[in-house]
Amino acid sequence: MFIKPDYNLKSIYDIDLEDLKRQGITAMLFDLDSTLMASKSGVYSAEVLEWLDKVRKDFFIAVVSNNKNPLYIEKVKKVSDFPLLFNAAKPETKYVTEFLKHHNVKVENAVLVGDRPLTDVLCGKRLGCKTVLVDSITADSEKKIVRFVRALERITVKR
Repeated sequence: MFIKPDYNLKSIYDIDLEDLKRQGITAMLFDLDSTLMASKSGVYSAEVLEWLDKVRKDFFIAVVSNNKNPLYIEKVKKVSDFPLLFNAAKPETKYVTEFLKHHNVKVENAVLVGDRPLTDVLCGKRLGCKTVLVDSITADSEKKIVRFVRALERITVKR
């Protein structure tokens, strides 16, 4: 099985926001760990926060994460000032669909951005929204075994 993201980019900073606006995209849903922050860190970098401030000028932004650790969730809530969905069960779509409806976001006007083809991109494809696959925000410092597993997963990606 091959999964083809609409965009396959190096990082979130490579997303062409003007192009998304031209396509009618009004909402950006982000995976959390390894997409917006180092995995399990619970902390956004200053660079990510600055970029998100720029994004939120034109888009509804939210986090859609599979994480279900209550302590971690509380830590992230304290440093986030936008909607968060945890225990999203990606690539399943039930909870993300409910979340979008709750925030009056039409799926055709949304893009799902994440670092994992088999959860983030597959969920977006199943929802019917645009998808952006990015490399891990900490790719340069990840352990070799983590990079190996990521490389295996990306075999499913059709460029």
